[in-house]
Amino acid sequence: MRVLLVEDEPTIAAQLTEALEAAGYAVDVSGNGVDAHFQGIDENQPFDAVVLDLGLPQMDGLTVLKKWRAAGRTMPVLILTARDNWHEKVAGIDAGADDYLTKPFHMEELLARLRALIRRASGHASAELVCGDVVLDTRHSRVTVGGQALTLTSHEYRVLDYLMHHPGQLVSRSDLIEHIYAQDFDRDSNTVEVFIARLRKKLPEGVIETVRGLGYRLVSP
Repeated sequence: MRVLLVEDEPTIAAQLTEALEAAGYAVDVSGNGVDAHFQGIDENQPFDAVVLDLGLPQMDGLTVLKKWRAAGRTMPVLILTARDNWHEKVAGIDAGADDYLTKPFHMEELLARLRALIRRASGHASAELVCGDVVLDTRHSRVTVGGQALTLTSHEYRVLDYLMHHPGQLVSRSDLIEHIYAQDFDRDSNTVEVFIARLRKKLPEGVIETVRGLGYRLVSP
């Protein structure tokens, strides 16, 4: 899953980036409202969620959010606001935010709220995603098959995580590339095939289908 982090305070941005990447997300970072606006409306750079600070230079976060929604961008947005500033919370929700968190916050709460937003956006109610014997626990970034823990690399996990959030749906190779890598990552489309091949060796036979020339589909065999 790919997240856009919009935060102008370098220390907070670095801490959030580290925590998000440790939780299995590909993270793009923007430090001002103008850049964030253009990143968010670029349809070639899809994001599964956004963490948006409202107090930004050049263009405030509330304006950025309004412009995204006016442009038809529907990705879930978690806004960060100053403590006890209820006016910002109300304005943010009215502008199209999906949730909010007040500073200072616990990192675990931010990650939990983000997981919930992404789950709801893809139609899942539970923190555990299930496909046959395969269970992906989004809370702990852990995968089991028939109750047995599975060891995955970070990119194998990202590929499976995206497929598990979209079961039964045709997912193209380009979709996977856009959602498992940050923008500045050196992307190689052939590596997706490598990750899929490795996952097939670790998962029950038939869980990942190949639709020739189109992409992949996660199914319950």
